[in-house]
Amino acid sequence: MAYYIHLFSPETHEAFSQSTRKVTGFRVRQKALAEKIKVGDIFICYITRLSRWCGLLEVVDGPYEDGTPLFLPSDDPFTIRFRVEPKVWLPLAQAIPIHIDQIWQHLSFTQTIEKNSRGWTGLLRNNLNKINEKDGKLLTYCLLQQNKTATAYPLNEQDQKKLKNHTVNRTDKVVKVSVPSDGELVDEDAPTQNPEVRESIKMQALLAQIGACMGMKIWLPKADRSRVLKEWKKGTEALLEKLPLNYDETTLSTIEQIDVIWLKGRAITRAFEVEHTTSVYSGILRMADLLALQPNMNINLHIVAPDSRQEKVFQEIRRPVFSLLESGPLSERCSYIPYRNLKALSKVKHLDRMTDAVLEDYTEHEE
Repeated sequence: MAYYIHLFSPETHEAFSQSTRKVTGFRVRQKALAEKIKVGDIFICYITRLSRWCGLLEVVDGPYEDGTPLFLPSDDPFTIRFRVEPKVWLPLAQAIPIHIDQIWQHLSFTQTIEKNSRGWTGLLRNNLNKINEKDGKLLTYCLLQQNKTATAYPLNEQDQKKLKNHTVNRTDKVVKVSVPSDGELVDEDAPTQNPEVRESIKMQALLAQIGACMGMKIWLPKADRSRVLKEWKKGTEALLEKLPLNYDETTLSTIEQIDVIWLKGRAITRAFEVEHTTSVYSGILRMADLLALQPNMNINLHIVAPDSRQEKVFQEIRRPVFSLLESGPLSERCSYIPYRNLKALSKVKHLDRMTDAVLEDYTEHEE
């Protein structure tokens, strides 16, 4: 028996609660991970945004692929499915906060970290991450005990704000959006002074170097080139002086400002906005501008930001202005890459033999 993370948003937690709870699903991009799961393995369920443990699901069968809407009314993206037996399933007000001492002080990935930090969230950013046996047994014990005692963990005011469900009725479907308050746009983590070489410039250089190693041509905004080239050590001959694209002037002006672009031939394969001391809103806005100008453009978009920024990135991506694009919600087109994942990718051997598809193993998506 092995233990794996199963992420639920407050919305999918509610939908699963109202279902038979006998079948659960994951996105197609997680198919390779799903195929490692065996009958008898345990999904330990965690609610994002609320940081609570809510259930234990034992795998009975799967994976198998089924596009029939499961517990969402339509456009269900969770098509990689498992039949499961729910051993524990807790309502929100009884789900166990990760910060209680009984859990925090004993989990291997939290016990040495301050509760007000974000350094512990790495394992809980993607579905189907494997949990070590000791952590799995601890969480299983705590959830089974909670299932018996039903201790209340009331939702505080901050939790209630995170549960606000904003939707917009389009002609074709209902779209979920977020409406951050002004206070939520303040970057508490931003340093008061920029270091001599900003971390974001280093990340631009790392992206350029990885892309060049994979055989891509690289575009950098002209305003950033001198600083990035001080950090970019290998493959600088891949840098383009001019974009080989046939778009109108407005579109080209927008594309030219994107922090890093990978091109193959005359086609963009991936575009990256790197954020650090500024709000993630600016990078996402540029991505949205591009899709608004070219709704049929089929490229992979990525926001690269510090590890602590995941929630902020996804919150901004769900804004109404980005969720109601003609080409579809930005959350379906744009993913998040934490700095640590990019650094890990840069250290992978034989990058020159890989395609850009390997990037999918290092990206995180809004669930």
